Amino acid sequence: MLKNDLFLRALKGETVNRPPVWMMRQAGRYLPEFMEIKEKYDFFTRCQTPELASEITVQPLRRFGMDAAILFSDILVIPQAMNIEVQMKPNFGPYLPNPIRSKKDLDHVIVPEVGDALDYVMQAIKETKEKLNDEVPLIGFAGSPWTILCYCVQGQGSKTFDKAKELCFTQPMVAHELLQKITDTTIAYLKAKVNAGVNAVQVFDSWGGMLSPVDYQEFSFQYIQQIVDALKEETPVIVFGKGCWFALGEMARSGAAALGVDWTCSAKNARYLSGGKITLQGNFDPARLLSPPAKIKEMVTQMIHEFGKDRYVVNLGHGILPNIPVENAKAFIDAVKEYKVSDS
Repeated sequence: MLKNDLFLRALKGETVNRPPVWMMRQAGRYLPEFMEIKEKYDFFTRCQTPELASEITVQPLRRFGMDAAILFSDILVIPQAMNIEVQMKPNFGPYLPNPIRSKKDLDHVIVPEVGDALDYVMQAIKETKEKLNDEVPLIGFAGSPWTILCYCVQGQGSKTFDKAKELCFTQPMVAHELLQKITDTTIAYLKAKVNAGVNAVQVFDSWGGMLSPVDYQEFSFQYIQQIVDALKEETPVIVFGKGCWFALGEMARSGAAALGVDWTCSAKNARYLSGGKITLQGNFDPARLLSPPAKIKEMVTQMIHEFGKDRYVVNLGHGILPNIPVENAKAFIDAVKEYKVSDS
């Protein structure tokens, strides 16, 4: 039995004394203890070594006592398992030397046996669960198929993902075949994570906002829907689409347990667009953690007032930035933990 199940209760829509809190990318780059590990081991070594991944996962819990942990990993372990080379270059980011640009390129892409190819992730989950000792739930995650396609086709990060869009619009059959392979792999991967012990999963559609609403439906959401359909009976599924406010209504009907909201969509609009009956998560601007701690606490309390304490998970509107002072991250978490209904 979990000692703190506040996060899972909020996902179910139960009445709570205060909303739960965690931060996207909470395991990582803003923490000095993480930087010590980073200096010794490269990125994918950290992801692929269960002892390191589990240690990094629990580091922020030791400091701040969030209401949930999220496994330290990366969305690009999926293409790696699918026979697509992925490198992580310092001061550059992900680099895929052999991007998928044609049917011929796609022939080399496999739907792997995830139990073998990604066993190190499952081992990291088991080690993390031991370290957590049932204190809080553990979240597993994956990138949306569209977001993974963006990297597989572009070959690196981008402000426009023009090559990814070009493939979709000029060779749609190739794009859909790649998207389906990613979807099938992701479903198997997330199911394996649930079997390994995660208590909920989140799908990150980081680049969904690059698409028009019509193209979003064709190239992103229908594949996210497959993932939700496959997982929703086994575990709560959170769907987070950055820049995808236009799809909140459809997402709310998908069977997902909760929807992530970025900082460009207000609480009022998010509640309205999602129909007002689903748990929402977000939407604090990560850069606002550069504000003084007293201001952060004030803004977090206001954010809870606007979303309401029930059917709400306090979080950032995207991942925490590397230059955030530790005491500011603490102020964010503490503001939620100190919240009382009388504050409203």
